[in-house]
Amino acid sequence: MEYALDPGALALLGDLERAGYRAYLVGGCVRDLLRGERPHDWDICTSARPEEVLALFSGETVVPTGLRHGTVTVRLEHRPYEVTTFRVDGTYSDGRRPDAVRFTADLKEDLARRDFTINAMAMDAAGRLYDPFGGAEDLKRGLLRCVGDPSRRFQEDGLRILRGLRFAAVLGFSLEPETARSLRQTRDGLRRVAAERIQAELSRLLPGPAAGAVLRAFPEVFWVFWPELEPMKGFHQHSPWHSWDVWEHTLRALEAAPPDLALRLAALLHDVGKPACFTRDRSGNGHFYGHPARSASTAEEMLRRLRFDHALQARVVLLVERHHLDLPPQETLLRRRLRQLGPEVVFQLLALQRADTRGQAPEIAAPRLLELDRAEALARSILAQRPCLTLKDLAVNGRDVLALGAAPGPAVGRVLQSLLEQVSEGALPNEREALLSAARVRVTSPSDSG
Repeated sequence: MEYALDPGALALLGDLERAGYRAYLVGGCVRDLLRGERPHDWDICTSARPEEVLALFSGETVVPTGLRHGTVTVRLEHRPYEVTTFRVDGTYSDGRRPDAVRFTADLKEDLARRDFTINAMAMDAAGRLYDPFGGAEDLKRGLLRCVGDPSRRFQEDGLRILRGLRFAAVLGFSLEPETARSLRQTRDGLRRVAAERIQAELSRLLPGPAAGAVLRAFPEVFWVFWPELEPMKGFHQHSPWHSWDVWEHTLRALEAAPPDLALRLAALLHDVGKPACFTRDRSGNGHFYGHPARSASTAEEMLRRLRFDHALQARVVLLVERHHLDLPPQETLLRRRLRQLGPEVVFQLLALQRADTRGQAPEIAAPRLLELDRAEALARSILAQRPCLTLKDLAVNGRDVLALGAAPGPAVGRVLQSLLEQVSEGALPNEREALLSAARVRVTSPSDSG
């Protein structure tokens, strides 16, 4: 089979080989090529020592990114290529990087230090595959298997635990039984992993097609860094609206949510506050009064702990807090929501509510889903009319209000906001003369005189 190899990577392989060194593509790019996908990154392993790589490519932009571990980054046409010397790793006392490495001339020794068989393959410039641990066969079988002893692999770097689950979620692979057993047993190793590294893996895992299946199969792994999730599992809702416990409902909502990180996080966390808000009435029915607010505050702390981007945190918390917000297919109310929240948030809330509904009792969910579809169609129809949703869209501005005699300061903003509300809800046309007339009444009103 012929593979579409990256020209820059091919050039580096050719230069190394002409200089008398062995060189191969390695890791994720080989895995992606075998799956018929175009790799995002092209990594190279070579028998050349780091100082030899630096000397060979001295005419290019070369960055000694990890000389101690044998890695040099070469930039060609503004694209980075990591070139790493064949090596054998020593002990991992910090649970992240080897304390020391030993350079080797043996490609197999280098591949043996890698995490999973599907990442322990190499390919030369002619497209010949070197696969001493059966990675290609595991790739065909959709199997994730550690290279060598899985307990050792996970103990070397605790992030490999979450990395393995990320591959399973994104690729839809199953874990080989011994790999799965060791992953569970060593999960506490995640406590030694920096929050930023966990967040980066989680951000790639959750949008994966099989994220729900991974969370369902390995919940205890996620409890290590997010223990707030644990009370959800097995928590019976005692409600005709729900056929499943809080955890299974949550996973079904997550699986129904679009593969967008903010929406998947919101789906995962939208009911995290439910166990703490549970009450039962005299009929035995369960209630979770105030759980959106409780879930939002808990979600905020969880996201902050893993150092998620501030904008993403704010969006997820807003979605969780408002996931019960009324969004019926009524034009006046939808216009108001579009103005208050903005179109993007409104459509995200509709998507979250749809996912939430799909996680409820099927016989009850059907009419609710139809209503949400109608609300979304109406919201899109409203937007197609190019409505006035922000102060910038108004046909008048603050200078116009001041010219009518309004006192500088908050009064101007109150007048403009009043005009925006009336225009967005269809009570006033967004026409300059009509707005000036309405503004003049407000300006001369005693309540807005200063």
